[in-house]
Parts: sequence; C-alpha cells; structure tokens
Amino acid sequence: MPVSHRAAMPALNRSTRLPAADEIARINRTHLIDTALRPADLLFMFGTREDVALRADTAARLWREGLFRWSIVSGGVTPGSEQSECTIIKAAMAAAGIPADRILEEHGAMNTGENVIFSLPVIDAALGLQNIRSVICLGNTWTARRYPMTLHRHWPEVEKMLLTVDSFATPRALWHTDVEFRRRVLHEWDKIEPYKARGFIAEWPQG
Repeated sequence: MPVSHRAAMPALNRSTRLPAADEIARINRTHLIDTALRPADLLFMFGTREDVALRADTAARLWREGLFRWSIVSGGVTPGSEQSECTIIKAAMAAAGIPADRILEEHGAMNTGENVIFSLPVIDAALGLQNIRSVICLGNTWTARRYPMTLHRHWPEVEKMLLTVDSFATPRALWHTDVEFRRRVLHEWDKIEPYKARGFIAEWPQG
C-alpha cells in the first residue's frame, strides 16, 4: 500500500469556487468537527508550518488540564528549513510547559499517511501500542477529520478524539465567507472521497 497522500486532484480554483448551501452544511456537519475530550493516553501532533505557536499553546493547555500523559510529534524537513517540523513543534511545546521527556519524536514524515505509519513504531518502542487505548489528534481546522481518519486506517483499535485550531478571525461556521479559509477547507474536503477510495483513510467517526 503506498503511503503518499498526494493523489491527483481535479484542477479547480478553490479560492473562487463558491459551494452551495447544502455542501456548506455538509462540510460543517461532517468535516469541520471537534469531539468531546476526556483524558487520553497520547496526544498526536501532526506536522505543520501553520499556527505552530497556537498548536503548542493548545497542547500545553491540554497538558495542564490532565488530558494526556504522552505526546508524539511527527513531521520531516520541508523546503526552506533545515529543521524538521517535529523539531520546531516540540521546541514550542516544551517552551509552553510540556516536559520534553513526555514528547516522542518522529522526524521523517512528509504527509499525513507517513505521520501515522512512521510514528507507530516509535510509539510501540517507547510505550507499547497495546498500552495506548485513546488518542487526541490535534491539528489544523481545515484538515479536520482527515487526521483521525488516517489514524483509524492504520490503528483502528484505539479510541480517537479530535481537537482542531486555527488563527482565522472568521468563525469556523462562516469559513466559506473568507477566501483563504474557503480555499483551505475545500482543498481538504475534496480529498476525502478519493483518499477513502484509495485506502489512505478510513471512515471516522463511525456512523
């Protein structure tokens, strides 16, 4: 099974595409979601260059609230940087107050599938996969449920929760009124069905 999620997508100008009201409602209902949170064994931080400080601060708040015991950060070196996303994000998390020895590291992943596939052996070696029963996925609002859907494809046994963040001033439910927010949401939304068809992700939440 290939791990790359860079499936060919239709050539659409997503910044100017205006979704119909029923599609907006469907995206709000099924894609732009957070779940209820309860204390989890692991926080999974997916690599990014977007809103790193916001993600780190959010993770630190979850740590202070006792919502996870361990974390893993996954992300490789991207163009324009000599440091991996993991290195940058872990440093921000530690600066925000999360003990560095509670943050596992994965430095090779270049897409969401690799985030999960490359991280599982790291988690297993450090903690034992059998000891992890629940995971909170933390990432960008627009990528939303693709994080736990990818995790569910490769690690179906574990309970998954989702918390997403962004720095847009536009309220999440009005994403379609902001050109850049709309571009990002539609870019991710258009990946869901092709990725499911190719076996990159699995349906989540169930039902």
